This record gives sequence, C-alpha cells and structure tokens, in this order.
Amino acid sequence: VEYFVLDPPDRALVPVHTIVEPAHEGRGIAGSLARELYAVARREGASVVPLCPYVSGWAARHQDEAPAPGAALTGAAEKWLAAHPERF
Repeated sequence: VEYFVLDPPDRALVPVHTIVEPAHEGRGIAGSLARELYAVARREGASVVPLCPYVSGWAARHQDEAPAPGAALTGAAEKWLAAHPERF
C-alpha cells in the first residue's frame, strides 16, 4: 500500500495505491494490507482517507473496521495530493 501522512491537525494515513503482483492476486493479500493499514491508524490515533480505489472499496465493505473520514479531512487529503502529483 502506497500512502502519505497528513500532519496534524489532520493526522491521517492516505492510501493512494495498492499493488499485489499478478501471481499473488486472489489470495486476500490486498485485503490484509487494507486491514493492517486501518489497524496501524487506530494504534497511531490517526484517521484513514482512502483515495486508493481498492482501499476505498474495501472500506465500504468493512464499515465496522473502517470508519469513514469526514468531508473536510477528505478534502485536505485531495488538496495535498493535487499539490504533490510528482510523488505518486
């Protein structure tokens, strides 16, 4: 999972890409990565703003494990990503 961190006051992990090699697809690896990303965020007291299509879909299917970020936090993450396109 490729992600960036929004610094306080909007502390959040923002995944932008999830990659699993084709030979390993279909084994639940991407789902395990998404689950662990949310676990790390909980331990760190951070939110997750899933801009990655895979993580966003995973979060929609696992709302009990993946609380939705607020609109302001999502906007801040999108603004940061738009200002730093060279990083991803």
